[in-house]
Amino acid sequence: MVSVADLRNGTVFEDEGQIFQVLSYDHIKMGRGSANIRVKLRNLRSGAITEKSFINGAKVNSVQISKKDLQFLYIDDDKAYFMDPQIYEQLDFSLKTLAGHEFLKEGERFSISFLEDEALFLNLPPKIDLKVAETGPGVRGNSATNIFKDAVLENGLKTKVPLFVDAGDTVRIDTRTGEYTEKA
Repeated sequence: MVSVADLRNGTVFEDEGQIFQVLSYDHIKMGRGSANIRVKLRNLRSGAITEKSFINGAKVNSVQISKKDLQFLYIDDDKAYFMDPQIYEQLDFSLKTLAGHEFLKEGERFSISFLEDEALFLNLPPKIDLKVAETGPGVRGNSATNIFKDAVLENGLKTKVPLFVDAGDTVRIDTRTGEYTEKA
């Protein structure tokens, strides 16, 4: 059991049979009453984001998660396939489980968090380098307001890039927002 006052961003716990990850934490104390703990949570099994409020002193069940570094192979229909490079075992996971699967790049290693044998979530780095597969020409003109153009990256992800980026260039993408950050 862990006190709700100890919940911080990224903490994983179990409450009412569901596994949650804390996205944001707020400690609210008003007047003489007891403090309230308000947390924004992601249900790791369904992907739903909810908010819960606890009174100070409440307890939730702690969960021990383990991480495995796996090599990404490919995506097929509704599953993503990975290989354990230690024992060369191939594992498949539902795309519903793996939030952020659109940033996966073939051949790269990624860390996946597990609860026993159940995959909970994909641990992505904050930024990832991807090559631009196709993009339109950088047309000068209305550049005071429209300085970005559409681009398709090597893994099929669509994003906006500055006019000076051409096909074949490598760009750095923020995995939290899916936006261009800089040219790599």
